[in-house]
Amino acid sequence: MRTRQWLVPLALAVLTHPAAAQEPPAQVPVTLDIDVVAKKLDEDRQQIQPDLGASAYHFSPQTLDAIPQGGASPLNDVLLQAPGVAQDSFGQIHLRGEHANVQYRLNGVELPEGLSVFGQALESRFANSMTLITGALPAQYGFQTAGVVDIQTKTGATNPGGEISMYGGSWNWLQPSISYGGTAGTWDYFVTADFMHNNRGIENPTSSFNAIHDTTDQFHGLAYLADIIDPDTRISFILGGFSGGFQIPNNPGQATLGFSVLGKSSFNSADLNETQTEDTEFGIVSLQKHIDDVDLQLSAYTRLSRLQFTPDPIGDLLFNGIAQNATRTDQAYGVQADASWAATDHHTIRFGMLAQEEGVVSKTLSDVLPVDASGIPTTDVPEGIANTSAKQGGLYGVYVQDEWRILPTVTINSGLRFDGVDEYTSGTQLSPRLNVVWKPTKTTTLHVGYARYFVPPPFELVGSATLAQFAQTTGAAPSTRNNTVLPERSDYYDIGISKVVIPGLTVGVDAYFKQSTDLIDEGQFGAPIILTAFNYAKGLQEGVELTGSYDRGPWSIYGNVALSRAMGKDIVSAQYNFSAEELAYIANNWIHLDHDQLWTGSAGVAYTLNGDSERPTRVSVDAIVQSGLRADTVDVPNGMALPTYGVVNVSVVQKVAERTELRLDVLNIGDNVYEIRNGTGVGVGAPQYGIRRTILVGVTQRF
Repeated sequence: MRTRQWLVPLALAVLTHPAAAQEPPAQVPVTLDIDVVAKKLDEDRQQIQPDLGASAYHFSPQTLDAIPQGGASPLNDVLLQAPGVAQDSFGQIHLRGEHANVQYRLNGVELPEGLSVFGQALESRFANSMTLITGALPAQYGFQTAGVVDIQTKTGATNPGGEISMYGGSWNWLQPSISYGGTAGTWDYFVTADFMHNNRGIENPTSSFNAIHDTTDQFHGLAYLADIIDPDTRISFILGGFSGGFQIPNNPGQATLGFSVLGKSSFNSADLNETQTEDTEFGIVSLQKHIDDVDLQLSAYTRLSRLQFTPDPIGDLLFNGIAQNATRTDQAYGVQADASWAATDHHTIRFGMLAQEEGVVSKTLSDVLPVDASGIPTTDVPEGIANTSAKQGGLYGVYVQDEWRILPTVTINSGLRFDGVDEYTSGTQLSPRLNVVWKPTKTTTLHVGYARYFVPPPFELVGSATLAQFAQTTGAAPSTRNNTVLPERSDYYDIGISKVVIPGLTVGVDAYFKQSTDLIDEGQFGAPIILTAFNYAKGLQEGVELTGSYDRGPWSIYGNVALSRAMGKDIVSAQYNFSAEELAYIANNWIHLDHDQLWTGSAGVAYTLNGDSERPTRVSVDAIVQSGLRADTVDVPNGMALPTYGVVNVSVVQKVAERTELRLDVLNIGDNVYEIRNGTGVGVGAPQYGIRRTILVGVTQRF
């Protein structure tokens, strides 16, 4: 792939920085306390990129461990416990009525989006702690702005020693894992890996207990290595990867399109054999430095993501009119720099940049049948259409902001971002940000914020469709309109208050309002499970969140309720994916977005028995209640909400020896049958049902 010349020297500057030398400077004392210095540097890094004025929901190590499944819990399931998070199919989540648009950071470094649909490259097992940041984000956060998932990874200092775990149960679930961390001299290291096999890889398209053709095998791994050069300098390396194979579950009883392929006109949809593989690898190298009143972190990163869909060659043609073998590869690499300068007692200046180069290669081989003017196939012998496309692009952003402590109880955080994109589309924007935080009492905090956002289209999900190739075939698109997907531009307002009512008990309320131009959404169109981005000309999101938590002694309790509305009008890009009727209605009417959900609730309780003994027992219960995503009515796209549902999960963890622990997790203990999707809606594919009762047991041995 062609490389932008300015990225190479910047990346090499990090990799060849003197701090990366193998031999530490002679002046470093051999008695350097790595644990203490690592903790100090972690705190310094947090000061470089604070969430000042935004809405932040924190998951401590204890919280992550108490959630059912613990470290084996998928990251999206953990985030469902935060306010305003809606559950979708394929493990997707939506924050505050937004489409995906979630930014993930590892130790402050933004990780580029990937192609994975079913699997997740990041796991809660990697996290020592995690924070979900939403609302009016400070200027250091750009590009993906629905929310920021800031993961502080486990290290040898935070998680020393080894751990072997065997976990499994229902659905032929088998999930062994291993981790080990420690320190040696000035080095800090941590590695973890797990393998998972089960027969519940993707949501079941039917309400039956067992899905047909739904086996998955997945691998996750992460390695962290850091060298503390001196008490103010650290260079760190992160390598991670995910590999997953998925069978696409079948929905029996589906009707074919009424023609024949190679003499075959009937096909049992329960016998379809579609599969998808997904792979992601990423690497980050960071240099962190504290110099007098300045803290900075300079990082270089890369991410390689691949996805391949393999169709059922005859079945897909009979049901969809096209059997498409699709492969897509996306490689991104870039540099990120962030700095914080305590200029005076009242002003802290923060500034930084990110520059990223990305290349996408798409290859498809599609079997279709030629048709006559009335749309009837002229032969039952498929013809192949091959297409290969490649595109190189980049995005960049710079920011500066001032944290001004104007009064002991009032802080104003003002900033500017300048962002640009040069991919399938081009554009720039100067975006002001402003947050005010007021603490009228020691127990009360009020924040008000405004943010101007610029969101580039997800490069890996924008394709260069070759519609003419499929003309007069069974694979022809509903229309030939295909305007380029544009960057989303929006104004975001947020206000909230939190109060410590009594020691351990905190309550809060937060309200937001967002107006967008060229609102970006995503949908699944056709059999390949590859999402496609498109724009609504106008977008609107608004809502309110109520939160409460109590954490004291053996008790840990939380509860959240959120109300929201997300609307869009007039689809103005990638129109070939939609019918003429859909486009005409949406052009003249506001509709609910397919992921809009009126209200969302989550709650949890954890209690530790015999906490002071050598054999403590922790019992935890969590629940989500959701009012249902959108589906089509006869006349209105996304015109109705699916039924409300609730799910309760239970976990018991028992320490049986000094280093041995047993756990029992029961997911959906009530075996509630609930529908996430019914197969209709703008950009919605097949029906999806939530997981049925699942019993999982595990044993963990530490050493």
